[in-house]
Amino acid sequence: MPAYQLIKTHVHAGDLVKVISGNHRGSEGKILQVNRAKHQVIVEGVRMIKKHVRRSQDQPNGAIIEREGPIHISNVKLLQKGVREAAAKEGKEAKPKAAKKPAAKKAKAEKADKAE
Repeated sequence: MPAYQLIKTHVHAGDLVKVISGNHRGSEGKILQVNRAKHQVIVEGVRMIKKHVRRSQDQPNGAIIEREGPIHISNVKLLQKGVREAAAKEGKEAKPKAAKKPAAKKAKAEKADKAE
C-alpha cells in the first residue's frame, strides 16, 4: 500500500473547469495535468509562475520562463467534459459487442452430447 492515498477525481485532463475559490477565483481553463497523489491540478492559463531555468543547450544563457502552477483540486468546478472522453464514447458505440457463451455451459452441453 502506498504511503499516500490516491483519490478518485471529479475532473480529468482535457476537461474545462472554473476556479471557484482562492486567488484565481473566476478563472476558466482546460486541465493540462492531474496529480492524484498531491490532490492538485494544472489549469491552462491559471496561476502563472516564473521559473528560473539554468543554462543548457536549449537556453545557452539560462532564462526565466512563465508556466502554469498547480492548484488544489477542491478549488475547481467541472464545466464541460473533455473532448477525449466524448471521442472514446463514440468509438465504443460504433463497435457492437459479440455475444459470448460462458465456458461452463459449453462444457456441460458437450458432456450431455457424449453421454447420449
